[in-house]
Amino acid sequence: MLGHHAGKISAGHRGGLRRSPVECVMDVVNVVFLTLVMLICVFPFYYLFINTISDNNLSARGLILLYPRGIHFENYVQVFKISGIMQATLISLARTVLGTACSVAASAFLGYLLSKQNMLGHKIVYRFIIITMYFNAGIIPWYMNMMNLHLLNNFWVYIIPYIVVPYNIILIKTYMEGISPSLEDAAQIDGAGYMVRFSRIVLPVCTPILATTAIFSAVGQWNSFQDTLFLVSKPELYTLQFLLYRYMNEADALASIIKSAGSSEMLTNLTITQTPTSIKMTVSMIVVLPILMVYPYFQRFFIKGIMIGAVKG
Repeated sequence: MLGHHAGKISAGHRGGLRRSPVECVMDVVNVVFLTLVMLICVFPFYYLFINTISDNNLSARGLILLYPRGIHFENYVQVFKISGIMQATLISLARTVLGTACSVAASAFLGYLLSKQNMLGHKIVYRFIIITMYFNAGIIPWYMNMMNLHLLNNFWVYIIPYIVVPYNIILIKTYMEGISPSLEDAAQIDGAGYMVRFSRIVLPVCTPILATTAIFSAVGQWNSFQDTLFLVSKPELYTLQFLLYRYMNEADALASIIKSAGSSEMLTNLTITQTPTSIKMTVSMIVVLPILMVYPYFQRFFIKGIMIGAVKG
């Protein structure tokens, strides 16, 4: 009797798991829709890459759309031969790593202080930080300020102005306010001060939001070139993105230089002779590639950090 009853329950349970035709259709629609969205997001990078390794003559005529033709890697070889590109790459890497570390550390510490209700004047300081997000003095005051701080033609012009980022501070502060106070209270009873509680208790719990702000800071640092354009004139301090900006504007002249410097064998081979289109796409791919490589690792932290650290209404 008991076995018969269990069999009935099992059969009913299996029946409850059956999906209706409408649900099956919706599953298929969701999969198809998400696949299309994924392809739309991935295709620009794929298109960029296949054009950098395809016949340059066909690429310049817009004939490379879905798959590479006449595969070669001469574009990358020639771009890395451009004067100053390796130094510019090192400068971009240095400013990204150091700038991101300083920005995340400062944002975390300020966010921690502002999340403390017993901090004197924390509401006034917090509102002042928010106000700075809505006002911009403009290029001329910004330039004069950097000049007065003796940051023109100085590597630290890439680091110091970006240490305090209001948006990152707000995200981290909001996240920290959601941490249970009992964690710090227990440590405080054991005699731990603010710095010990901050470094050993709060920071490890805040990994998702710290990774999120690190992504924001790193992408901003890596892609920035306006500061180089206005504040730096020494070639040894040029960033990779600034060279990209220059090559985008001087692609025709650059292609002519590479042609004149190339061998006669290369000049007669239109497949690998560089064009303005191939230069733009190759340098763009070189700049984008590091972000594409780093983002998948931080993506799991990014989603959690945004969801939990979002500003509450």
